[in-house]
Amino acid sequence: MSELLKTDYLIIGSGLVGMAFADTLFTETDANIIIVDRYAKPGGHWNMAYPFVTLHQPSAFFGVSSKELSRGDIDHIGLNQGMSDLATGAELLAYFDDVMRQRFLASGRVQYFPMCEYEGDGTFRSKLTGKAHKVSYEKLVDATFLTIAVPSTHTPNFTIAPEVTFMPLNDLPKVTSKPEGYVVIGGGKTGIDACLWLLSSDVDPNDITWIRSRDAWLLDRENTQPTEEFFSSSVGSIAAQYEAIGGASSIEDMFDRLEEGGYLVRLDQAVRPTMFHAATISKAEIAQLQRIKNVVRMGHVTAIEANRIVLAKGEIKTSNAHVHVDCSASLERSFGHKQPVPIFDGNCITPQMIRAYQPAFSASMAAYVEVQYDTDAQKNSLCSLVPPPNNDVDFIPMTLAMMMNQFNWSQDKPLRHWIRENRLDGFTKLISSVDKDDQQKMKIMQRIQNNAMPAITKLQQFNVELAQGAEK
Repeated sequence: MSELLKTDYLIIGSGLVGMAFADTLFTETDANIIIVDRYAKPGGHWNMAYPFVTLHQPSAFFGVSSKELSRGDIDHIGLNQGMSDLATGAELLAYFDDVMRQRFLASGRVQYFPMCEYEGDGTFRSKLTGKAHKVSYEKLVDATFLTIAVPSTHTPNFTIAPEVTFMPLNDLPKVTSKPEGYVVIGGGKTGIDACLWLLSSDVDPNDITWIRSRDAWLLDRENTQPTEEFFSSSVGSIAAQYEAIGGASSIEDMFDRLEEGGYLVRLDQAVRPTMFHAATISKAEIAQLQRIKNVVRMGHVTAIEANRIVLAKGEIKTSNAHVHVDCSASLERSFGHKQPVPIFDGNCITPQMIRAYQPAFSASMAAYVEVQYDTDAQKNSLCSLVPPPNNDVDFIPMTLAMMMNQFNWSQDKPLRHWIRENRLDGFTKLISSVDKDDQQKMKIMQRIQNNAMPAITKLQQFNVELAQGAEK
């Protein structure tokens, strides 16, 4: 017999998206909320993250709107030196736990059911006791769409011989004796983190083999700093981006210009990237990673055997004395197979990305729009989906959708004000506070204004070219 509960909003997932949505809903309404999650603590996949993980974007616009995550510090040591602090995994879990206990649960308006699986139709079940709960709700919020796979829980899509030493990067700190070498499998942010951790632990770069099936375009972290002292690099990078796009004669030329203007960076100047997952990186991290010379580019791994690694385009030698580090979980495998749906659909809300690079802001704004606007048509028009990138050219529809959303938001005065005051936004308050007598900043703002529409026009043109190419 299931226990019957009643609430205004039933939110599935207490990861970043679920917590950011719930926080803004909590602020804007007096609604009752039930949050259900499979983990024992709020924080979603951060519960399963590797011990040396940190954010790769500033803490200042991560988390929930009502509570600051950043310590307000500039890092004085390390590879993020001179830039805003990056929260560690442990700090994030403590932060989300504090929001849940001290803000949500302390209010009496929120009920939280951890260690439970949602079974659909308003029913969830405890993984510990087997007890089922049935919920009567006004709206269901599925905050699981953007769930990403992590190395410790995902299943590699290649075979591994039983005698091979194979581990997710979570287990690297458990290594007790020097292996013959380390083989890092994966060219994304997780692979970057594994390599940087090994190098920071004084592992000889010659002892690291890095399998990168694709090289990636990356974002320079200096351009993501949302504080006054970084105005010329952060807001300036927006101007440089629009200039690069608007002035491009082709898609390839656009990427060349984006790199020349400092918006995009790459690890190897001799290799043209074909991937874009919007990861950020510092110049100091790039310099460290370039110390690794044994980079394997033979496509995806298909099998790890006792004495060789078989790849799509060849093979390399290995041994049982090597440690093989799994960093092959990816955004594409996490939700690339999911079919996007409208965020607002009757009594179901499915938060997704409405601003590139910013899932927290996207979820927070979806909650605000849910409360402040009447019809699904109105809400979805303000929350047009920004498609997640995978390949390099996915930068085009992603950026176009983001710029169109930004333009639409700017036409709505109350929404524009709310965005400016939302700490998850990043740059709007910084831009809106520019002193008109500050000639240097005004020149940057003028560059943005002069190049925004040409950039949109060029992105629309390139988008058509991509669609036509896909049809051939």
